[in-house]
Amino acid sequence: MNLYLFRNSLFVLLVVFASVLGCKGEVGADTDAPDFSLSDLSGNIISLDQFRGKVVVIDFWATWCPPCRMTIPELVRLQKEHDNLIVIGVSLDNPNSMTDKRLAEFKRRFGINYRIVRGDIHIVADYFGTERVALPTIFILDKAHKIRTKIVGFNPSALKKAISMVLS
Repeated sequence: MNLYLFRNSLFVLLVVFASVLGCKGEVGADTDAPDFSLSDLSGNIISLDQFRGKVVVIDFWATWCPPCRMTIPELVRLQKEHDNLIVIGVSLDNPNSMTDKRLAEFKRRFGINYRIVRGDIHIVADYFGTERVALPTIFILDKAHKIRTKIVGFNPSALKKAISMVLS
Protein backbone atom coordinates (compact mmCIF):
# COMPACT_ATOMS: atom_id res chain seq x y z
CA MET A 1 0.00 0.00 0.00
CA ASN A 2 1.44 3.40 -0.87
CA LEU A 3 1.85 6.15 1.69
CA TYR A 4 -1.04 8.24 0.30
CA LEU A 5 -3.54 5.38 0.64
CA PHE A 6 -2.21 4.53 4.08
CA ARG A 7 -2.70 8.12 5.33
CA ASN A 8 -6.20 8.36 3.84
CA SER A 9 -7.15 5.00 5.35
CA LEU A 10 -5.75 6.01 8.72
CA PHE A 11 -7.73 9.29 8.73
CA VAL A 12 -10.97 7.50 7.82
CA LEU A 13 -10.37 4.91 10.55
CA LEU A 14 -9.80 7.65 13.13
CA VAL A 15 -13.06 9.40 12.22
CA VAL A 16 -14.96 6.10 12.30
CA PHE A 17 -13.33 5.16 15.60
CA ALA A 18 -14.29 8.50 17.13
CA SER A 19 -17.86 8.26 15.88
CA VAL A 20 -18.43 4.62 16.81
CA LEU A 21 -16.42 4.30 20.00
CA GLY A 22 -16.54 7.88 21.29
CA CYS A 23 -16.38 8.26 25.03
CA LYS A 24 -19.43 10.50 25.29
CA GLY A 25 -23.01 9.97 24.32
CA GLU A 26 -24.71 11.99 21.63
CA VAL A 27 -24.97 15.69 22.38
CA GLY A 28 -28.67 16.52 22.52
CA ALA A 29 -30.83 19.62 22.60
CA ASP A 30 -30.57 21.92 25.60
CA THR A 31 -27.15 20.64 26.61
CA ASP A 32 -24.00 22.73 26.74
CA ALA A 33 -22.09 22.64 23.48
CA PRO A 34 -18.60 21.21 23.97
CA ASP A 35 -15.91 23.87 23.63
CA PHE A 36 -13.12 23.34 21.14
CA SER A 37 -9.93 24.98 19.92
CA LEU A 38 -9.22 24.30 16.26
CA SER A 39 -7.05 25.91 13.59
CA ASP A 40 -8.64 27.86 10.79
CA LEU A 41 -7.14 27.98 7.30
CA SER A 42 -4.77 30.79 8.29
CA GLY A 43 -3.43 28.92 11.30
CA ASN A 44 -5.42 30.99 13.81
CA ILE A 45 -6.96 29.14 16.75
CA ILE A 46 -10.74 29.40 16.86
CA SER A 47 -12.55 28.39 20.03
CA LEU A 48 -16.25 28.29 20.72
CA ASP A 49 -15.75 30.25 23.94
CA GLN A 50 -14.58 33.34 22.02
CA PHE A 51 -18.10 33.73 20.61
CA ARG A 52 -19.93 33.73 23.96
CA GLY A 53 -23.05 35.92 23.70
CA LYS A 54 -23.57 35.14 20.00
CA VAL A 55 -25.73 32.55 18.31
CA VAL A 56 -23.43 30.00 16.68
CA VAL A 57 -24.04 27.61 13.80
CA ILE A 58 -21.58 24.71 13.63
CA ASP A 59 -21.62 22.86 10.31
CA PHE A 60 -19.81 19.52 10.09
CA TRP A 61 -19.12 19.03 6.39
CA ALA A 62 -16.65 17.96 3.69
CA THR A 63 -15.85 19.23 0.20
CA TRP A 64 -16.62 15.85 -1.39
CA CYS A 65 -20.16 15.76 0.04
CA PRO A 66 -22.87 16.99 -2.43
CA PRO A 67 -25.47 17.85 0.28
CA CYS A 68 -22.74 19.78 2.12
CA ARG A 69 -22.07 21.83 -1.01
CA MET A 70 -25.80 22.50 -1.35
CA THR A 71 -25.87 23.84 2.22
CA ILE A 72 -23.07 26.37 1.65
CA PRO A 73 -25.23 29.08 -0.01
CA GLU A 74 -27.73 28.87 2.86
CA LEU A 75 -24.97 29.38 5.42
CA VAL A 76 -23.44 32.22 3.38
CA ARG A 77 -26.85 33.93 3.29
CA LEU A 78 -27.37 33.49 7.04
CA GLN A 79 -23.91 34.92 7.80
CA LYS A 80 -24.68 37.98 5.62
CA GLU A 81 -28.15 38.58 7.06
CA HIS A 82 -27.40 38.31 10.78
CA ASP A 83 -24.69 40.35 12.50
CA ASN A 84 -25.15 38.50 15.79
CA LEU A 85 -24.70 35.07 14.20
CA ILE A 86 -21.42 33.18 13.83
CA VAL A 87 -21.14 30.34 11.33
CA ILE A 88 -18.27 27.88 11.74
CA GLY A 89 -17.68 25.18 9.15
CA VAL A 90 -15.88 22.17 10.60
CA SER A 91 -14.18 20.47 7.67
CA LEU A 92 -13.87 16.72 8.01
CA ASP A 93 -11.84 16.48 4.80
CA ASN A 94 -8.66 14.44 4.93
CA PRO A 95 -5.89 17.06 5.34
CA ASN A 96 -3.50 14.89 3.32
CA SER A 97 -5.66 15.05 0.21
CA MET A 98 -7.42 18.39 0.87
CA THR A 99 -4.61 20.66 2.04
CA ASP A 100 -5.26 24.01 3.70
CA LYS A 101 -4.28 25.70 0.43
CA ARG A 102 -6.79 23.63 -1.56
CA LEU A 103 -9.47 24.15 1.10
CA ALA A 104 -8.85 27.93 1.01
CA GLU A 105 -9.25 27.84 -2.78
CA PHE A 106 -12.51 25.89 -2.36
CA LYS A 107 -13.66 28.56 0.11
CA ARG A 108 -12.92 31.33 -2.39
CA ARG A 109 -14.51 29.48 -5.31
CA PHE A 110 -17.76 28.87 -3.39
CA GLY A 111 -17.86 32.39 -1.86
CA ILE A 112 -17.79 31.11 1.70
CA ASN A 113 -17.90 34.11 4.04
CA TYR A 114 -17.68 32.24 7.33
CA ARG A 115 -14.89 30.61 9.31
CA ILE A 116 -13.66 27.16 8.35
CA VAL A 117 -11.70 25.07 10.83
CA ARG A 118 -10.18 21.61 10.56
CA GLY A 119 -12.07 19.00 12.51
CA ASP A 120 -10.29 16.31 14.50
CA ILE A 121 -11.25 13.15 16.33
CA HIS A 122 -11.82 15.08 19.55
CA ILE A 123 -14.54 17.39 18.21
CA VAL A 124 -16.16 14.47 16.39
CA ALA A 125 -16.25 12.45 19.62
CA ASP A 126 -17.50 15.45 21.62
CA TYR A 127 -20.37 16.25 19.26
CA PHE A 128 -21.32 12.80 17.94
CA GLY A 129 -20.26 10.44 20.72
CA THR A 130 -21.25 6.90 19.75
CA GLU A 131 -23.58 8.09 16.99
CA ARG A 132 -22.58 7.69 13.34
CA VAL A 133 -21.38 10.86 11.67
CA ALA A 134 -23.65 12.03 8.86
CA LEU A 135 -22.68 14.95 6.66
CA PRO A 136 -23.73 17.63 6.76
CA THR A 137 -24.77 17.91 10.38
CA ILE A 138 -25.51 21.36 11.74
CA PHE A 139 -25.74 22.29 15.41
CA ILE A 140 -27.52 25.56 16.31
CA LEU A 141 -26.33 27.08 19.59
CA ASP A 142 -28.03 29.88 21.49
CA LYS A 143 -26.15 32.82 23.03
CA ALA A 144 -25.32 30.75 26.13
CA HIS A 145 -23.98 28.01 23.81
CA LYS A 146 -26.69 25.53 24.64
CA ILE A 147 -27.49 23.27 21.69
CA ARG A 148 -31.01 24.15 20.58
CA THR A 149 -31.26 22.20 17.32
CA LYS A 150 -29.40 19.57 15.36
CA ILE A 151 -30.10 19.24 11.64
CA VAL A 152 -28.83 16.25 9.69
CA GLY A 153 -28.65 16.56 5.91
CA PHE A 154 -29.60 19.34 3.53
CA ASN A 155 -32.73 20.97 4.95
CA PRO A 156 -32.88 24.74 4.31
CA SER A 157 -36.39 25.18 5.72
CA ALA A 158 -35.43 23.50 9.01
CA LEU A 159 -32.28 25.63 9.18
CA LYS A 160 -34.20 28.86 8.58
CA LYS A 161 -36.84 27.93 11.17
CA ALA A 162 -34.25 26.95 13.80
CA ILE A 163 -32.27 30.16 13.29
CA SER A 164 -35.36 32.35 13.56
CA MET A 165 -36.40 30.60 16.78
CA VAL A 166 -32.97 31.08 18.38
CA LEU A 167 -32.56 34.69 17.23
CA SER A 168 -36.04 35.80 18.36
